[in-house]
Amino acid sequence: MLRSQLNDALKKAMLSRDTRAVSTVRLILAALKDRDIAARAKGNMEGVEDSEILQMFYQMVKQRRDSIALYEQGGRLDLAQQEAEEIVVIERFLPRQLHEDEIAEAVVATISDLDASGLKDMGRVMAALRERYAGQMDFGKAGIMVKARLSG
Repeated sequence: MLRSQLNDALKKAMLSRDTRAVSTVRLILAALKDRDIAARAKGNMEGVEDSEILQMFYQMVKQRRDSIALYEQGGRLDLAQQEAEEIVVIERFLPRQLHEDEIAEAVVATISDLDASGLKDMGRVMAALRERYAGQMDFGKAGIMVKARLSG
């Protein structure tokens, strides 16, 4: 499904002459092709699955955020702006992210569902959150909330 969205996005960007979107989607497709080739070497002829593609998107966003910080330190605001524009394009393909209050609600509900009572249950709660909210939640923030709930 993500593959067809990427191809459609490339066509749309080309028609609208959105050069930033064209170049970014082409980068994504090239990275995806590299992963597909690596998967074929491991015997997976179908290529990588959507969950792996989403993981690739998150890595790409993280790399660009790191680059923005470095470019800003170096005074290269033009390159920082380019990276920020690429992040906007990549995020079009990501599921909607939960807000902090929604994350808190999900944490409370998951702890309640699992009858978690102490820090020893943190791994179980985090595993359930990752399963239920893959790609929708900042698990760093969620981990802090889970720890606070279970230790309090």
